[in-house]
Amino acid sequence: MRKTFVCLVTAFLMIGISLHSITYSKENEHLVDKKLSSSPQNVILMIGDGMGAGQIEIARLLEYGKEGRLFLESLPFVSLVHTSSADHTVTDSAAGGTALAIGKKTNNGMVGVTPDGKEATSILDTFKKNGKKTGVISTNTVTDATPAAFTASVNNRWSGQDEIARQQLKNGVDVLLGGGADVFKPKHQNGKNLIKEAMNDGYTFVSTRDELLNANGNKLLGLFHSSYMSFKLDRKLINSQEPSLKEMTKKAIEFLSKGNNGFFLMCEGARIDHASHAADLTSVWKEVIEFDHAVQYAVDWAKKDQNTLVLVAADHETMGISATEPLDIKGLKQVKASPEYMVMQFIKKTNSMEYDPESIKNVVKEYANIELTADEIQQYNESIMDESGLVYPQYAAAWELGSVLAKHFNAGIVQRKVRSISTTGGHTSNPIILFAYGKGGDVFHGVLENTDVPKKIAQLMNYDF
Repeated sequence: MRKTFVCLVTAFLMIGISLHSITYSKENEHLVDKKLSSSPQNVILMIGDGMGAGQIEIARLLEYGKEGRLFLESLPFVSLVHTSSADHTVTDSAAGGTALAIGKKTNNGMVGVTPDGKEATSILDTFKKNGKKTGVISTNTVTDATPAAFTASVNNRWSGQDEIARQQLKNGVDVLLGGGADVFKPKHQNGKNLIKEAMNDGYTFVSTRDELLNANGNKLLGLFHSSYMSFKLDRKLINSQEPSLKEMTKKAIEFLSKGNNGFFLMCEGARIDHASHAADLTSVWKEVIEFDHAVQYAVDWAKKDQNTLVLVAADHETMGISATEPLDIKGLKQVKASPEYMVMQFIKKTNSMEYDPESIKNVVKEYANIELTADEIQQYNESIMDESGLVYPQYAAAWELGSVLAKHFNAGIVQRKVRSISTTGGHTSNPIILFAYGKGGDVFHGVLENTDVPKKIAQLMNYDF
């Protein structure tokens, strides 16, 4: 009798363990890739250019304090992603964006092609081939590295700008929003006006916020600046008529969600990277929050739709930004303009490339609430005159000023010397964070390569990629 009782107890225990195992397996099936989730109807890929953990933390602290959270931090699935390119430990935006677009590593400077220069099909192309609508948004020029990687193929991101614009319209991207109007105009297109050609091909064209908000049609081209769109911090100062990233995202989804076929949208908060290059933590804060608002809109829309995957990632990290212990948060919050704007207010010395010391002192005091010393001003002028080794000499004045200000605020950031000898202008190989929400989000977990991202999207969609 006792033996029978023990056997029964053992059997019940085994059944209990089995049931527990089944429950545990179901609760944690996102930890394995044995069976992928069902296919979403739509995919929205949000890319914060240059946005690493440091940029996220700076924005969190300045916006909400140490007890607060960004919206993107609330998303349920999280991964770490390595970002190296085919030929460098540290990627540039061209190779970083291309990896996210085509699922293959390429060399720095190359867009939408493999290292041997062969054109590759992007995940956006694959969606379009399968009858989905497609869109690209960026606060940079729409022909810059990341948006170009999804919509064009050129061997050189710089010399290929005009060709990228032509390919984007030829490929029939349904929504194209951002800066870079100059590249579409006759001066860059052998006398052709690509904007007019796009309108003849059925695109609604808009160039201001109000025009965007009132836009109707099936295809949309919005170019809101001759070059990259303005920093959020500067928009009131220059009376900007540009839409927010959230507004562009909202309108893009409105256009792309018409019909029942679904869509792919890539949305880039590009100026997070530019602010980071300039060691401008105040603009990093503002640009990340601008991006976070767009993410929240996309996720809220996905919650209602219940058939959409939203991914939030970055192409790389810029300038090794960190929230140091002595960081002057109060001081950063008082900055009223970007270094780029401040430099535009400086007065040049007569017959010289240097800036007048008094104008530097007055402008920095007005917009950054900092009293620069005579030695600091002299060193600044000397620094911007030395362009040897600089990858982006046209940004030297703003970037150098940003580094001067960052030092005053005790910012954790790559030294200006390291930036000056970096072939990427200060990118790092620090892994970035990927956040996921919605249908299929559970397959994004663990430590990934950037090339895994579009491959997993294609797997979810059952696409040959």
